[in-house]
Amino acid sequence: MSGAAFIESGSSRHKGEKTYMNSLKGIMLGAAMAALTLPVVAQTANTSAATSTTINGRKENQQDRIANGVQSGQLTAGETANLENKESKVNQEERDMRKLDNGHLTTADRATLNQQQNQLSKQIYADKHNAAVQNTNPKSEVGKRAENQQDRIAQGVKSGQLTAGETAHLEKREAGINREVRNDRAANGGKLTGAERRQVNQQQNKVSRQIYRDKHNARKQ
Repeated sequence: MSGAAFIESGSSRHKGEKTYMNSLKGIMLGAAMAALTLPVVAQTANTSAATSTTINGRKENQQDRIANGVQSGQLTAGETANLENKESKVNQEERDMRKLDNGHLTTADRATLNQQQNQLSKQIYADKHNAAVQNTNPKSEVGKRAENQQDRIAQGVKSGQLTAGETAHLEKREAGINREVRNDRAANGGKLTGAERRQVNQQQNKVSRQIYRDKHNARKQ
């Protein structure tokens, strides 16, 4: 082999090795970029899931606090009706927001909902720590019936069987009965007549049936 042929052959090998190394570098660079991209994609997905979980978790936490307040007597039927009415409106607003964005919430939507839940959270705390309380150890038959209804409602709220709207409606009716009992007692020296007791029991029977229906329908919180 001549010197020129040897130089040419060596040059070809050098070019081939250089091409191979460049290809190898390209493959390694592509793999590195893919490795860097995957965590970003995963992080984005996790952030979206965490946001949804946070919103749903916030609602569940509020409902648990309300249920505990009802069961402990810290929340009266009237206070509970007011709180659950507000919670129901927040839930409706969330549903409307999702309809406008194909089931998703924008950053502005989430900020608005969190602000509303913050206000509701403060109201729950204020209502649970004020002077108004529901009697959890009544002596009269009428009082025990009212306490039993509150316990059933509290259990339904905690289990998710009662939505905020259903609870607001039930507690509004309970608050009305409680107000009627107080007025009747005030007019009769702290006692209820036989007719008044029968009327209250009829009203509680209706609320009792409504509690059962609401807890066993298809709607869930």
